[in-house]
Formats: sequence, structure tokens, C-alpha cells
Amino acid sequence: MLFPHGNRCDMACPFIPNPIDIEAQIIRDALRRERIFRPRLDILSFPDEYLFERYRFSRNSIIYLDNLLRPYISNLTHRGRALTSLQILCIALRFFANGSFLYNIGDAEHIGKATVCRAVRKVTLALKRFLPVMVVFPGHRPIRNIKEEFHRIAGD
Repeated sequence: MLFPHGNRCDMACPFIPNPIDIEAQIIRDALRRERIFRPRLDILSFPDEYLFERYRFSRNSIIYLDNLLRPYISNLTHRGRALTSLQILCIALRFFANGSFLYNIGDAEHIGKATVCRAVRKVTLALKRFLPVMVVFPGHRPIRNIKEEFHRIAGD
């Protein structure tokens, strides 16, 4: 037997069009965890010693980098409490400064590993845009001498 709207009637419950969907919804609602939103810290409110210890940059340097990279790392949406460009930058700076695992950075900043990974990728790609402008070999010395001196300092 078909209802006028096209659903089949299994005679399980003649008053509910599809009882399986309703049961699944009840179970899903019972198992759903409530989302916990932790308060975000104002990173720039900490003293310079703290900032330098955690991020290897001073407050003014972090502000400069944020202003420089904001167009490239900002989230286009603010849905779901998206991170600000300053938070994204500080997560990546902490990863670069610490060299630790993504889990450790996420635990320290109270965010997930995937969020840390996305933040590091965004900042890395943004910094890559400025590589030709910011990193320049001295033009007055031959390239061969620069390479030899670099190998002398850094080794093989």
C-alpha cells in the first residue's frame, strides 16, 4: 500500500510515516555530546617574557606578523567560533618555536590536532608568499663564497 506522498506502509505504525527514522533520531539525540566552548585567551595580554618563551617573538613582532599575514590566513567565515588570524598565527608560531607534536600544541592551546595542522599549513603558505621579498642573499658577494660559508657554519 502506498501513501499519497509515495512512502510504503509496513503497517508497523499507521500514524507515523517512517518509525525507523524517528527511532534513529531518538538514539542519535541521546548519544550526542554537548559541545564545550572554552574561553579564548587574549594572547597579547601576556607579558613579553611569556610571549618570547612560548612563541619566540615579542608582542610587537607578533602584531607585525599578524598585520602582514592576516589577508592570507583569516577565515572567510565566523561560523562555529572560527579562530582569529592572531590565534592562527600564534598556534603556528608555537609549533615552529617548539618543534613538538601537533597533539602537544593542541593541548597547550586547547584546540584539536586537526586545527593545529590547518593553522600551521595556512601560516606556512602565507610565509612562503613573502620568501622572495624577505630572504635575499647578499648581492655583493659571489654565490660560491656564500655557499661555502654556509656549509662551514651548518655542515653537511
